[in-house]
Amino acid sequence: MITVSPGARITPPVVPDWRQLWRDAVTDGGELLRLLDLAHLSDRLPAADAGFTLRVPRGFVARMRPGDAHDPLLLQVLPQLAELDRVPGFVADAVGDMAAREAQGVLHKYQGRALLIASGSCAIHCRYCFRRHFPYADEMAAAGQWRQALEHVGRDTSINELILSGGDPLALATSKLEELGRGLADLAHVTRLRIHTRLPVVLPQRIDTAFVDWLRALPLQKVVVLHANHANEFDGAVDEACARLREAGATVLNQSVLLRGVNDDADTLAALSERMFAAGVLPYYLHQLDRVQGAAHFEVADARALALIEQMRNRLPGYLVPKLVREVGGDPSKRPL
Repeated sequence: MITVSPGARITPPVVPDWRQLWRDAVTDGGELLRLLDLAHLSDRLPAADAGFTLRVPRGFVARMRPGDAHDPLLLQVLPQLAELDRVPGFVADAVGDMAAREAQGVLHKYQGRALLIASGSCAIHCRYCFRRHFPYADEMAAAGQWRQALEHVGRDTSINELILSGGDPLALATSKLEELGRGLADLAHVTRLRIHTRLPVVLPQRIDTAFVDWLRALPLQKVVVLHANHANEFDGAVDEACARLREAGATVLNQSVLLRGVNDDADTLAALSERMFAAGVLPYYLHQLDRVQGAAHFEVADARALALIEQMRNRLPGYLVPKLVREVGGDPSKRPL
């Protein structure tokens, strides 16, 4: 037995800063394959990452299975030659974002809600991302201390919910989010803040004390919508991040995308629902793929998607079955399938 002498100091473990972990992400396809003992597949990588850079935190890589070229986490981030195919119906702006633009970084598609493109950065670049071609350089709501965005929301008193999206809004420093919070204090008609983020899953260290304190102090209803597509994305660090979000007063939901080869079977989807609920997260949406250029190889037919949801209904309680939806540009809401 090892004893500690009276008065001895125990040094707490050092928690890595999330910004350093972000900077240390894997950005080279060859390195990613080498880390997973798959270097022999390097000749299958498209030149220049098929026009969409690779980025994946090393903690997320650690959840992948070495030697498995079909690992469901790897397939979400590894550039593929299929992304270079031009497939009819797959376009740069798959969901009509630019048609819904109302001010710099502000998209207003649905009654009572406005979406802010808070940041153009993500800790992870998912190959099916529906905004992989989005003009982030011109559309950043956080620019100029959120001035244009807040002016638009202030003029429209029908907006009671503000949605932060991106990129990933938690790519911003907490001090930048605090600027937004101060601006919202003058907008009495905004009663709810919704944050769509992948960071608690792929870089859970982002949910640090400063962010939790800010979230807890916000005098609004708070909803955090995560994005996980497979049960293997969850580990102890993600569980802890989810717990901290709930302790800060947020309702925590998850939305997934149905992806061929990643989660397009009932066992996988059921396991995801069970695992996220174990982490205190409720299923929200299962999206049919947004038909963005470069992502056609992920598409699952509607008939199969409907059959999978029916299988989930037959084996899970209703609160663990996500709504199967598709986003269609110009529609007043997500379209149920």
